[in-house]
Amino acid sequence: MLTKKQLDLLEFIHTRVQRDGVPPSFDEMKDALDLRSKSGIHRLITALEERGFIRRLAHRARAIEIVKLPDSMQAAGQGTGFSPRVIEGDAPSAPPPGRAMPVEIHALELPVMGRIAAGVPIEAISQVSHSVAVPGQMVGDGKHYALEVRGDSMIEAGINDGDIVVIREQNTADDGDIVVALVVDANEATLKRFRRKGRMIALEAANPAYEPRILPDDQVKVQGRLVGLIRSYLT
Repeated sequence: MLTKKQLDLLEFIHTRVQRDGVPPSFDEMKDALDLRSKSGIHRLITALEERGFIRRLAHRARAIEIVKLPDSMQAAGQGTGFSPRVIEGDAPSAPPPGRAMPVEIHALELPVMGRIAAGVPIEAISQVSHSVAVPGQMVGDGKHYALEVRGDSMIEAGINDGDIVVIREQNTADDGDIVVALVVDANEATLKRFRRKGRMIALEAANPAYEPRILPDDQVKVQGRLVGLIRSYLT
């Protein structure tokens, strides 16, 4: 049985992974649970891992995978972390004994619009370099594109150098969204967490080595929001 804090943390991680495609940072977990330090989060994470609800992924900063959810969350409609897609229509006939029924996987080809900086902003992306196949379940309505990440400023959000991020095209963002932001005067693009502070915009890294970049709101143009991430282990 989980304690209330353990259950609250598991629900928060699950909600953020469902929304953003990546787990929250330890600072975000600390703030969400109103804890004074990240050491409390480390203890809760360890407890959840020991009980088999989450798995910390080796060699990935702050990368967490939800393995299962307690019955109380499933009964409340939280699901299991997986969303099977039901297709209306006649059921196919059963396969012959001993032969598995093939599973149809819907994939989309998205253009990779060059590289995006997760660190010091680089020149604005402008042209397609190649394409990448992504699961159809990763994207919803609207137009999408992909970018190759360069830099380490978002590692505490589970985004590493060399990852491919999937972006939904949009020109607005809510506080806390991870976005592709164009810095107008410098014609630079960067991947950061978006915060509005009055008439200023903060572009926040998920790495304590990088300070937030504070700019007038007319100097920041949102070009899309992070909805998924693809990682290759090939070298």
